[in-house]
Amino acid sequence: MTVLSPPPPAAAPPAPSPAPEPAAGRPGRAERSGLAFAGAALCVLASLLIGFAANLTVVGHLQHARDQETAHDELRRQLALGIAPVGQRTYEGELLDPGAPVALLRIPVLGLTEVVAEGTTSGVLMSGPGHRRDTPLPGQSGTSVIMGRQWGYGSPFNDLNQLPAGTEIRVTTGQGTARYEVTAVRREGDPLPPALKEGEGRLTLITAEGGPYTPSGTLRVDATLRGEARPAPPRPLALGWIDDSEQALGGEGDAWLPVFLWSQALLLAALLTMTAHRAWGRWQTWIVGVPVLAALGLAVSGAATRLLPNLI
Repeated sequence: MTVLSPPPPAAAPPAPSPAPEPAAGRPGRAERSGLAFAGAALCVLASLLIGFAANLTVVGHLQHARDQETAHDELRRQLALGIAPVGQRTYEGELLDPGAPVALLRIPVLGLTEVVAEGTTSGVLMSGPGHRRDTPLPGQSGTSVIMGRQWGYGSPFNDLNQLPAGTEIRVTTGQGTARYEVTAVRREGDPLPPALKEGEGRLTLITAEGGPYTPSGTLRVDATLRGEARPAPPRPLALGWIDDSEQALGGEGDAWLPVFLWSQALLLAALLTMTAHRAWGRWQTWIVGVPVLAALGLAVSGAATRLLPNLI
């Protein structure tokens, strides 16, 4: 007779192995995420600081030189064809676009030769001096106003305070070359020049007053037209029409949208750079990421510079 023995007891399931602890000195997932965000923030900050410094110095001066060369070629073409503007409208009768070349300003004693653009917003003055749109063009009767930067973007008007009385200023427009003689350099609070008589002309150059990139006021150079004033066409934009962005030391409020959009692109590029740094490697990431971050930093800071006073 066969005796059946009871089955052996079931073996107890193995105890779960403890989760591996992070190696000493290696950050966990949360810490790595925090480091990535911190790295991205540092990339954004560095790109903005470098971009601002470059835009207000080397890159800004290069941009000014390039824009001046382009504007000079265009103004020469228009003068040769006899279609250079002589008022607030183009040869075809349209209102001049902001930034369109309207005159060639020369101050021989300073060695200054600059193409003057239409408009005085911060963006227009990045390319050179600008003509206030609600004043007559140089050479015509009345007071023509030209503004220019003191320090940034070529610093065309940095030496205006050195102009002595009697200095000659020449301005060429579609009506020919007008010659002015400096009568006074004045600051805020100084007496205003005498009112013009019928048929007389005056040129007023305006820039910032104060230390580098820290304007404390405005400086004006008044010059009297020598010779007969040219006829001026009707002006659709009356004196006082322009808004705050075209006044002396005004900022360009419309620049907030491009600042926001470029900032989003810069933040995204910084986050992608930190992600690639973990997955790709240090040197490969920086070789690709640094040019992209630098370009976006210049774009953000360039748009933000338009928010600053237009004469610095």
